[in-house]
Amino acid sequence: MSAIESAPATAEHFRSGKGGSDENFPVASVLIAAPLRPVILAFYDFVRAADDVADHPALPANQKLALLDQLDLSLCGESDAEPLGVKLRAALAARGLSDRHARDLLDAFRRDAVENRYETWDQLIDYCRLSAMPVGRFLLDVHGESRDLWPTSDAICAALQINNHLQDCGKDFRMIDRVYVPRDALDAAGARVEDLGAERATPALRACLRGLALRNRDLLTQGMTLPHDIRDLRLGMEIAVVVRHAFAIAELLIARDPLSEKVKLGKSNMLLGALGAAAGEAFSRLTRRAA
Repeated sequence: MSAIESAPATAEHFRSGKGGSDENFPVASVLIAAPLRPVILAFYDFVRAADDVADHPALPANQKLALLDQLDLSLCGESDAEPLGVKLRAALAARGLSDRHARDLLDAFRRDAVENRYETWDQLIDYCRLSAMPVGRFLLDVHGESRDLWPTSDAICAALQINNHLQDCGKDFRMIDRVYVPRDALDAAGARVEDLGAERATPALRACLRGLALRNRDLLTQGMTLPHDIRDLRLGMEIAVVVRHAFAIAELLIARDPLSEKVKLGKSNMLLGALGAAAGEAFSRLTRRAA
């Protein structure tokens, strides 16, 4: 019997070890009001476990789907098999929040379990509709913000997701044969899917990835007003940090080859960027209020 077959059948068992400090964005940082952090962290842990199941290199698709279904049932109250689902269910109920956003994310991970290729940018954005946009919508709901902010939040979240796809394009192809780089973008640049497995991008692949990074920067620009439109000061500061980091990563992806060069922000750069973005948002609000 394999190690996977003999392992406890819960999603948490297949956690990758990745946590909030490994993300390109803050996860319930000190900027978020303390009473709201537990539900955000419960949401993150649930989603992180589901994502790790979908990305597990050794789990077969049917087992991934079974574990994702088990998470879903635990979240909905039809099972207590998944502790992370039970924990999130209780946290959402305590604050009167819907499980809709978490369940949308589960649908994205189900898609990951069975789909490894995307033909067009529009298909990739449709995937982000399930895999990224619910995260921003959840944070807005937690803070009681207007759903009129969803479109700009959606743009930021989709861009964050695509940044991540471009950063990890080589690793995703080599480890789990998954390619988020749209096939039509590869074809237009004269690149091949197999080029993603090399140690260095070919000129054609480099042109393809740079073009996608430029397009993704434009997507970020569509959502850059979000921090200013949020009523809650602390959340506005947090989202300002997210946007700052996202633009910095987009610029790295435009300038560098993600197969052979570092396209990740260092901790000192993240800290300085966070301080600057948060302070800038706070100052902007004070200036507007004074005006």
